[in-house]
Amino acid sequence: MTVSGWSFAEWRPGFVDYLYVAFTNASAFSPTDAMPLTARLKGLMLVEAMASFLTVGLIAARAVNILG
Repeated sequence: MTVSGWSFAEWRPGFVDYLYVAFTNASAFSPTDAMPLTARLKGLMLVEAMASFLTVGLIAARAVNILG
């Protein structure tokens, strides 16, 4: 609402919008201080969240492997 130069009157959510919201909410790696406005940025932030999710999973798997 505070971004000047953008017209949201004709905007409709697409597949990338729904995918971004679903993945970031499900994995809890969503940004709290920034909301990407374009599909390209949403895709890049989705990849970043996926990399974080995989990194945490690999670290947890390694810790379980060391203990076992």
